[in-house]
Amino acid sequence: MANKVEIGLGFRKEIADEFFHNENIRPDFVELAPENWVDMGGYWKQVLNQLADKYQITAHGLSLSVGSYEDLDIEFVKKVKLFMDEFNIQIYSEHLSFAKTQNAHLYDLLPIPFKQESIDHVADRIKQVQDIIQRQLVIENVSYYTSLEPEMSEAEFVTEIVEKAGCKLLLDVNNVYVNSFNHNYDAYGFIDKMPMESVSYIHMAGHKKVSDDLIIDTHGESIIDEVYKLFDYTTSKLSGVPVLLERDFNFDDISDLQIEMESLKKICKKNWL
Repeated sequence: MANKVEIGLGFRKEIADEFFHNENIRPDFVELAPENWVDMGGYWKQVLNQLADKYQITAHGLSLSVGSYEDLDIEFVKKVKLFMDEFNIQIYSEHLSFAKTQNAHLYDLLPIPFKQESIDHVADRIKQVQDIIQRQLVIENVSYYTSLEPEMSEAEFVTEIVEKAGCKLLLDVNNVYVNSFNHNYDAYGFIDKMPMESVSYIHMAGHKKVSDDLIIDTHGESIIDEVYKLFDYTTSKLSGVPVLLERDFNFDDISDLQIEMESLKKICKKNWL
């Protein structure tokens, strides 16, 4: 999908029919969480087959937990590899976070301490994953609400992991905005420090401002103007990469999602074509 202007949408079971029967949404590709579909049978496997016939699919994982210190779940990664092969999935992205400890799933994406020890550990785990899936993992900068004894900046942390692991970067522009607001740093300066040559995928989403000094990354609201502006700046520094609109709930008017995708596409065309 590189070198094209392609805007995708996250596939959710609540709106599955819309992807096949509603002309008001027309994504160029779809993204799904492999955990929710690996080993799926019956009706939903038939839906998945239909989806793969109609759209290119990307995979965005939720439970790889690259920051955890227990052994990597090798069997799960092997299943993801087979799943990607079956449905011709070229992009497998995950979060730069941890989501389980002592084999207990926390059902949240928790921050990794910005330390050299963490960089070494996470890079080794990413390399393990890449050896199994026979593709570069695409790792996402995440939103976080507290930093854990940092030895370096978030930008330095992300960049060093990408370089050491030899992976790609999923640049979530909304996460950059959310973190810059919550932790009082310059979002544009953060983008300037990212290894843009390693960016192979972008996420965009909405968030919710809950107080004068706190924004929550919800994926349930519309993209605000400030995030569109940051997206414009970000894409001006890149060649064509896939862009994914994330929406996890609030599907009352499905046509609103198409309007957002068209707004993203307009910005990309301005900067890439």
